[in-house]
Amino acid sequence: MKSKSSGRNHSRDSSKEGPSPLPDRKKDLLIAAIGASAGGIEAFTEFISNLVTDTGMAFVLVQHLDPEHHSMLTELFSKKTAMRVKEVTNGMTVEPNHVYVIPPNATMSISNHTLQLAPRGEGRGLHMSIDHFMRALAEEQGNRAIGVLLSGSGTDGTAGLAEIQAHGGVTFAQDEQSAKYDGMPRSAVAAGCVDYVLPPKTIARELARIARHPYLVRDQGPELAPAENTGLNLVFNLLRKSTGVDFTHYRQTTILRRIHRRMVVHKIEKIDEYFKYLQSNPAEIKALYQDMLINVTSFFRNPKVFDALKAQVFHAIMKNRAAEGSLRVWTPGCASGEETYSVAIALLETLGDKAPQTHIQFIGTDISESTIAKARSGLYPENIQDDVSAERLRRFFTKVEGGYRISKSIRDMCIFAQHNVLNDPPFSRMDLICCRNLLIYLEPVLQNKIIAMFHYATRPGGYLLLGTSEGVGTAMNLFSTEDRTYKIFLKKSTGVRQPVTFSLGAPGERHEYGAFRVPSKRPDTDWNYFEAQKEFDRRLLSQYTPATVFINEDLEIIHTRGNVNRYLKLAPGRASLSIIKMAREALLLDLRNALTKSKKDNVTVRKQNIQIKNGNGAADSIRLVTFEVAPIRMGNLKEVYFMIVFEESLAAPRPRAAGPSKRGELESAVSRRIAKLEEELSATKEYLHSVIETQEATNEELQSANEEILSSNEELQSTNEELETAKEELQSANEELSTVNDELRSRNQEVTQINNDLTNLFASIDFAVVIIGSDLSIRRFTPQAQELLGLIPADVGRPLSNINPTIEIPELQSMVLQVMANLRQEDRVITDRNGARYQLRILPYRTVENKIDGAIISIIGISSFAAGESA
Repeated sequence: MKSKSSGRNHSRDSSKEGPSPLPDRKKDLLIAAIGASAGGIEAFTEFISNLVTDTGMAFVLVQHLDPEHHSMLTELFSKKTAMRVKEVTNGMTVEPNHVYVIPPNATMSISNHTLQLAPRGEGRGLHMSIDHFMRALAEEQGNRAIGVLLSGSGTDGTAGLAEIQAHGGVTFAQDEQSAKYDGMPRSAVAAGCVDYVLPPKTIARELARIARHPYLVRDQGPELAPAENTGLNLVFNLLRKSTGVDFTHYRQTTILRRIHRRMVVHKIEKIDEYFKYLQSNPAEIKALYQDMLINVTSFFRNPKVFDALKAQVFHAIMKNRAAEGSLRVWTPGCASGEETYSVAIALLETLGDKAPQTHIQFIGTDISESTIAKARSGLYPENIQDDVSAERLRRFFTKVEGGYRISKSIRDMCIFAQHNVLNDPPFSRMDLICCRNLLIYLEPVLQNKIIAMFHYATRPGGYLLLGTSEGVGTAMNLFSTEDRTYKIFLKKSTGVRQPVTFSLGAPGERHEYGAFRVPSKRPDTDWNYFEAQKEFDRRLLSQYTPATVFINEDLEIIHTRGNVNRYLKLAPGRASLSIIKMAREALLLDLRNALTKSKKDNVTVRKQNIQIKNGNGAADSIRLVTFEVAPIRMGNLKEVYFMIVFEESLAAPRPRAAGPSKRGELESAVSRRIAKLEEELSATKEYLHSVIETQEATNEELQSANEEILSSNEELQSTNEELETAKEELQSANEELSTVNDELRSRNQEVTQINNDLTNLFASIDFAVVIIGSDLSIRRFTPQAQELLGLIPADVGRPLSNINPTIEIPELQSMVLQVMANLRQEDRVITDRNGARYQLRILPYRTVENKIDGAIISIIGISSFAAGESA
């Protein structure tokens, strides 16, 4: 049950509110259930005497009555109000401005605005008639149900008020000062399911005001007015900033019901006014947040679902489970733990004698920290006996003061943790996920995300259980339907991996785990030898080293030295570092031939006296260039690199012939030109031949490489999916470890507190007490035991037979063994060396599971007066 605000509200005066039209249609009828027990007649009389007669509401009194005696309540209350007071008969229709009183020896519910009676069952304890009717009223009326709890003892009505509040109704409880018996109201207030704690006459005035509130009078259409929509978004933003939870994609009708319910509680009629109230009251933000979570549940809700789990799911899980494998069940949105414990009990009942040999782990999660704390404690009120059978109470619960506690063996199987199923990484390798009545509060976009996450979290062949009004929607490719009636689904194995996104926070929050920080450089004015050496090398290489270019096998420039601008230039168009595209035009042919030969034969190739134009158009604009291409291999690298060194050649002086004829000069020039062209043609043929060979080899290599790339691509895709899966599994494992850590921390705190309590308790006892283990070793003793028996702190853990008490106690060890064997206490009177007499008592030591695990020895001094009396 959800912990909510106390609901004490006296901030506004109802007398200032103007009249509003009263509801007169059947579907608009407000019905108030008033529960009372011992002392409830006086409280209800005060309530009904102060209630106006034209509220338009119907009032149903559910009183704990003696089943063997006729009730006179109808006649009594008729004298206190002008409204008609009727004792309920089966099928009676509820009408406004009427009071209905439950008859004796009956259980009452409501359906279609008619009151239904059934014989009171043979209960094993207090008959929870108030809870029964309030639950039925909440299901029938929704936000038009009102719950009032007056004087009475016990816990009946607490679960009923919680159900009414969960459906959007308003709840009241009588204050302790005016209640003759405050057990029932106090239980409801402690559970956090009460909006108002008031005297009966003030409750009557508040009900008259609520009957005229616009939220309850008008029809709630599916669409919001623009002003309301804006106010709703403002409320969402405020909640998101305060709690970190975004309610934008929750069901609008549900969210509006919760907001309007808080508006009714605080006497506010417009949503923009409520937003201002939230801004000025941080406590109300927390109360609204708790209200929106709707963490109301019960044990074995819809019992037939658990029968279906036993018949269809649990046996299949055990059949497919590996011999040494564990059985894991996750219940998201577990609220205060009833759902988790119900599934655990049902599974243990199915396993029977096989349960001790099976490793079982139940994980219950919820977004609310307060409900998780309740789930961990495993303590529930007495009214759970209305949902849990007597056999289950005996077998799986321990009776404690004020209620029942889940047995330790089940609590040890269950781990509870705060977890937001929409943002936090899911758990993994689950055999069964039970998530009932969570998806109905979410819009389809969030439903699809959660279903995909559940598909990831379940094992192959795992099961998913949803609420009777829920389904997997469009995700039928992820789960197949096993039971359409009870919404049991089986995980499908999909060929395409489903994308699952985990919210891990902003990048700035996790930078410490993977950030790489480059150390900042601090300017240093001192002499640095290495910096100076680098500067010397830079000057030498840039000014005196010949122009050199380093290229790879793909002819891409990777490094240069010296002034290469005289031989290379950036080509127009898209920038490229290819040596073929950057080489000057006159160098291109010879450079390409030299690179091809050097690469093919792995030899150094040298080209001399290549004419290059400077580009200024002058007659002396021709210069001669020599370059050398050398292959270079580095270490164990298979790739070959090339170094190209450019040098300027000195032009040879032209000899002057004595009076040569112009015809001879022309023929000489033509011969040189022809020789040059023949040389270029030969080089071109050689280059083209090498290009053809290279192209053929390249085509074969490309075809082979393409096949390898396709194969590698498939392998990479498979590897990527495996890595993604491993990543998600690691995140899930991390979430699970965090959950276990939280659980262990909580239990460690409990153990520490219990140990502190025991230490202080033992220190306050003024007689000797010694706790003995089943192996007859000393576990703990009081300070008085140190004096009487001569014990020291080092004796803890030592056998009882090893101590040498100052008081003579014959056959102490045999008496302890006898008490542990026959489970009967042993009493004796013993005398110390000084003649003082003591009462020796030995009791069996019982665990919470009612197992014998040792004995307790107590020694109490007997006064001389008591000794004389006994003589």
